[in-house]
Amino acid sequence: MLELKYGYSSYPTFNTPESLGQTLKDVGVDVVSTANNHCMDKGITGINNTIKQLDKVGISHMGTYESESKSEEILVKDVKGIKIAFLSYTYGTNGIAIPKDKSYAVNLIDKSKIKKDLEKAKSLGVDLISVSMHWGTEYQQKPNKTQTDLADFLFKNGADIILGSHPHVLQKMEKKKITMEDGSTKEGFVIYSLGNFMSGQVKEYTKQSVILDLSLTKDGETGKISIDSAKYTPIYMYKSSSGSKQRYLVMDIEKAMSDYKNGKKNISSSTNSTLKSELKHIRSILGDEIISDKNNEENTETQENTTNSTN
Repeated sequence: MLELKYGYSSYPTFNTPESLGQTLKDVGVDVVSTANNHCMDKGITGINNTIKQLDKVGISHMGTYESESKSEEILVKDVKGIKIAFLSYTYGTNGIAIPKDKSYAVNLIDKSKIKKDLEKAKSLGVDLISVSMHWGTEYQQKPNKTQTDLADFLFKNGADIILGSHPHVLQKMEKKKITMEDGSTKEGFVIYSLGNFMSGQVKEYTKQSVILDLSLTKDGETGKISIDSAKYTPIYMYKSSSGSKQRYLVMDIEKAMSDYKNGKKNISSSTNSTLKSELKHIRSILGDEIISDKNNEENTETQENTTNSTN
């Protein structure tokens, strides 16, 4: 996100005018990860101007930095009483060299650095650590061994939530029970790739994604965090063939299909068929939404109580 004078640029080196920052803020984005394989597309100037624009509109960020001192800070946000540390790393920068005297500018995936950052985050007394990982193989629907090994490493060293990106397609999500070195256990959640939220890509499965919704609870007595549920809204990157300026729409798949079924013909029968196919594929990759046993028990008890009171 450079100053507007740089305009737009497309593959292989991307650029977006500064107005995107305010747009993100307006739609409710609070935190963004800036470490990815394209973060150096416009060099150090691009990194610094992106940071400048995000700071200007009030969006917190992690992963790229304008100074060494800033790179040593851990982003912590209080979300409804839960203190969350946010970290971010990328596998590389597409071969664009990071200046040796500015190696701090981009958080590359390096186990020693990651471990150090995790230790620093824990020392701040946070309740939860969320790590964004730009990793994996493009267009592959299954995580590779590097991803799964890194996920285990992150969990063992303190990460609680891992949000993956880069493959451009969805990869599986799972909730895990982690046994730490001291014998204690905790819950961890990983989605290896969230796919594309918005893009103009045309390869198979690159138009589908999800809006992930994690529900967390902090125990008032122990302070321990539980991951109660991982739900998701399947979405589709719809492109209109009308030629109008507003050609793209992030479409809620299930809502669009429901509207079509109920007679609101906002989409064609062909698009409806496409959405059915995309939804089936999303479900096959991610599976059912994750609901904790505690929530299931509470829901069952509520249903029983409702039935009893009705009778």
